[in-house]
Amino acid sequence: MTPPGTIRSATRRLVGLTALRWLPVGLTTPITVLLAQARGLTLGEIGVLFTVHGAVVVALELPTGGLADVLGRRPVVVAGAALHLISCLLFATATSFAGFLVGILALGLGRVLDSGPVEAWYVDTVHRLEPGADVAPGLAKHSAADGASLAVGAVVGGFLPALAGSSGAAGLALPYLGAAVLDVVYVVAVLRLLTEVRPPRQGSARAALGSGLRAVPATVGAAVRLSVTDGPMRVVLLLTGIGGAGLVACELLGPVRFSELAGDRDDGAAVYGVVLAGSFAAAALGAVAAPALRRLLRGSTRAACAVLSLLGGVALATLAGPDLLAVAATGFVLQYLAHGSAWPLLSAVLHTRVAAAHRATAVSAMSLAVALGGIAGNLVIPPLVAAAGLEGAFLAVGVVVALGVLACLQLPRSTSSGAAVVPEEAPVGY
Repeated sequence: MTPPGTIRSATRRLVGLTALRWLPVGLTTPITVLLAQARGLTLGEIGVLFTVHGAVVVALELPTGGLADVLGRRPVVVAGAALHLISCLLFATATSFAGFLVGILALGLGRVLDSGPVEAWYVDTVHRLEPGADVAPGLAKHSAADGASLAVGAVVGGFLPALAGSSGAAGLALPYLGAAVLDVVYVVAVLRLLTEVRPPRQGSARAALGSGLRAVPATVGAAVRLSVTDGPMRVVLLLTGIGGAGLVACELLGPVRFSELAGDRDDGAAVYGVVLAGSFAAAALGAVAAPALRRLLRGSTRAACAVLSLLGGVALATLAGPDLLAVAATGFVLQYLAHGSAWPLLSAVLHTRVAAAHRATAVSAMSLAVALGGIAGNLVIPPLVAAAGLEGAFLAVGVVVALGVLACLQLPRSTSSGAAVVPEEAPVGY
């Protein structure tokens, strides 16, 4: 298939690929913690697994982003999808902490490989078609597709064990098998739709691979220097790190909270699946509405992000409120609404600061910041739960998220400029 000839066509491909990418993730999200508990793992051990996942992301996020920048987006995305498929099969069959550990390692490696290349491909394509174009509207649709597919997957994943007539660990493993099948579909779509405009390869494929790998350190180094020296980039990474801590609180404690409110683990999986689906749908709606919110606030990105940061903090604090399912569900949904709305705005700020040769690495830097926030949450939240209970942990993380308002005020007001602060030197891909 030829590269897209219009921004609209590129956006359709981005939305389609994003939906296929996150549907299998949504399928497994409601039952991950419950499956591990059903097979004998404690909440502390599950926290360790999440921390290992975060550590893999921290160690490899930028190098793999640089790999996509110098070798091309498509092969890196395919490799990431293949590893996600393997991780699903490992989770479905794991019966011990060691088995889950191998699965989480494969999951983390797959995550870092495909965390930035598709988005980077889209922004490069848009700027090739219309230099200086504002990518925020397209990225909002990208985030909406992310949330919508997660929502659909969460509903199916939450109810699949009961619908299949299976109970216990065997039933909870079914969504992982379905996710593996969906990963195959995603790989086919990537090979078909993610077409790049690349310079012709010089020499053999092996030589091109070697040359690309040697270029990775310089590409990563440029992105790191930018992250350290550029004020708006530092603020974006700080806010995404805070967002990562908020998400970990929901992912780690949400299944436990809703299982308690539902009465037992099997009912809790269905309830949590519905709440999570509503949350993902809210994130998708928020992403679509983010440009409108910015316009309502006179085009101010910083004001929009400040409002959303405060909303996220209040929402998490609500989860520390009374033991009422409706109240907890409302807080959970509002937290995802705030996060989903803020992400495309922060991404648009990031893309005004980088050039094409470093774009996938810069997107990976955002994922790295989320992972660092997640690691901090995974290390701090279990002791908080032991000391102050679920309510105290939710309240503490809510305060941290709300304090992100102060950082939001340091963001640039607009993202309409297409100027990049990194010189356009290196070619993108081989």
